[in-house]
Amino acid sequence: MKKEDCIFCRIVTGEIPADIVFRTERALAFRDINPQAPLHFVVIPKDHVETVSQLSNEFMLALGDIFRLTGILAGSFGVDQKGFRIVFNEGPDAGRTVPHAHFHFLAGRPLHWPPG
Repeated sequence: MKKEDCIFCRIVTGEIPADIVFRTERALAFRDINPQAPLHFVVIPKDHVETVSQLSNEFMLALGDIFRLTGILAGSFGVDQKGFRIVFNEGPDAGRTVPHAHFHFLAGRPLHWPPG
């Protein structure tokens, strides 16, 4: 997929509106439009990376920002002590629907194991 066709890249540029809750130099967190928990955020690298096999050293810096954002989200929404889940889906069998590497932050209710 081309970067200009990617819905998450278009959110990064502001072309598509999203309820952005936090951003860093390399990552962005916004509310999921189909939440699966009371707190459900999508956390993405600002640069377009489709799959795990395309990860580069530069993405590792974004990954640091992504995990820093999950900690900020947990503290800001008061779930850092109760718990939260970070999910990364890779490929269609895992349920990934947007071909841009991203994490789901879920919290605000008991999250059972195993998932789905």
